[in-house]
Amino acid sequence: MHVQDTHWSSAAALATGGPAVSAAASNGRADGMRTTPLRVDAQRNLEHVLRAAREVFGELGYGAPMEDVARRARVGVGTVYRRFPSKDVLVRRIAEEETARLTEQARSALGQEDEPWSALSRFLRTSVASGAGRLLPPHVLRVGVAEEGDAGSGSAAGPAEEARVPQQRSQPGSGELRLVPESGSDDGGAGALLEVVGQLVDRARAAGELRADVSVADVLLVIATAAPSLPDPAQQAAASARLLEILLEGLRSRPA
Repeated sequence: MHVQDTHWSSAAALATGGPAVSAAASNGRADGMRTTPLRVDAQRNLEHVLRAAREVFGELGYGAPMEDVARRARVGVGTVYRRFPSKDVLVRRIAEEETARLTEQARSALGQEDEPWSALSRFLRTSVASGAGRLLPPHVLRVGVAEEGDAGSGSAAGPAEEARVPQQRSQPGSGELRLVPESGSDDGGAGALLEVVGQLVDRARAAGELRADVSVADVLLVIATAAPSLPDPAQQAAASARLLEILLEGLRSRPA
């Protein structure tokens, strides 16, 4: 992802600044004065902007400019900024929605599949098909860096880094997850996502169907990985499915 953590924190403050700011973000005002529902055309524009943002950020990353979002939504860039006072607020909105969607997909897999490997693979297939993994917030994808450092690689983040970025703490193979939230903000739903994906990983590992060295961070990396864009939708779908099959085979344990 291409969003800097300092920008992400400022977006978090706007996104979690209380009822006035929440109303402002949803109604396109930064000052919190507007409390009436959006007009039909304004609501339609908002939906266009959100859909366009998901597409643009999913294809180009969160570094894509607001002008690209406006162009895809077929509205002026001023319309986008009236809905979202900064790009960071729009990014936060998209990332939180996609994190929530992934969490629900993981819970559904846990509840509907009795076999541990079937549950994990179902979650991965559903998540890759929806494209939500490409829109995970940066601090969730950086969980893997912290985990490897904690496991003894010598690359653990220092105190300043720990205060700034949520991190997954676990003992190898224990499945225990703990999220350290960013100072002054909520975690955007990342804690719930890590917890439920951790359950999928623990079950599959305990059943001997998942490699012992595979972590929650590895699973998140799989769903954030996409096949190269192809001009033909059928070829794109086939390439994505093939890539996922290869990645799933890499996650499975093999008899000694």
